[in-house]
Amino acid sequence: MKTDSSSGFDTLRSGILDLWERTSGEADAAEALALFRTLKDGLNRGEIRAAEPVNGVWTVNEWVKKGILLGFRFGSVQDMSLNDSQPFFDKQTFPLKRITLENGIRIVPGGSSIRDGAYVAPRVTCMPPMYINTGAYVDQGTMIDSHALVGSCAQVGKRVHVSAAAQIGGVLEPVGSLPVIIEDDVLIGGNSGIYEGTIVRSRAIIGAGVILTASTPVYDLVAGAVYSAAPGSPLEIPEGAVVIPGTRPVSRGAGQEWGISIYTPVIVKYRDDKTETAVTLEELLR
Repeated sequence: MKTDSSSGFDTLRSGILDLWERTSGEADAAEALALFRTLKDGLNRGEIRAAEPVNGVWTVNEWVKKGILLGFRFGSVQDMSLNDSQPFFDKQTFPLKRITLENGIRIVPGGSSIRDGAYVAPRVTCMPPMYINTGAYVDQGTMIDSHALVGSCAQVGKRVHVSAAAQIGGVLEPVGSLPVIIEDDVLIGGNSGIYEGTIVRSRAIIGAGVILTASTPVYDLVAGAVYSAAPGSPLEIPEGAVVIPGTRPVSRGAGQEWGISIYTPVIVKYRDDKTETAVTLEELLR
């Protein structure tokens, strides 16, 4: 089973945790920035992750998220403008990620941005305009479509399609909370939103317009079950589930009297041969 990929960074981890416990007046900014640069280098290479599966269980690396937050604490706002027509003023610790042809990433012209400290693997396709925030991990063969967002520290697996205008939330704070997790071979439909540390298991299909949050129950019509986030645990979408937007009636009070229904995600099926054919045809567009 996979173990913690950041286990070889014990000195870095100790240094970050030590700085985290100090007050800003006591901490040495030069030391903090040096540690942060080392952390960011590891994040850029994919050697350090904000969250990862350890012995089959998704686990948050709190010290990594604390290190990212130190970058915000000790960074200073500077002029990072590309030119007079594109002014940007941000913490100098988080410039745009430097990408070359050797990275093997396809970035189609049109205004996309990847913030430094994000890992984007070879064979990822970025359609304009899209945005990947710091601390995120995007694995091989994934497509981030137009107007899509991958939030800070979000973990996106292999061969995922994040469709146009989809929002993958992150979760940088609280540091102990899992970010959004999208496992391998998931299809995220357009105009959907996945937030608050939700885990979407491998091969699931999230239909267009689906919103998943920790406070929204998901009704599984196949299994006859209702899934929701328990205290301290995220909402999980089962492997291979096909989720579409649905409604459920208000069962009491004025809402019942008026015949009002409210939104809820619904699992209507699990992936089958017909679904696989549709996904295979979509792969030809990459």
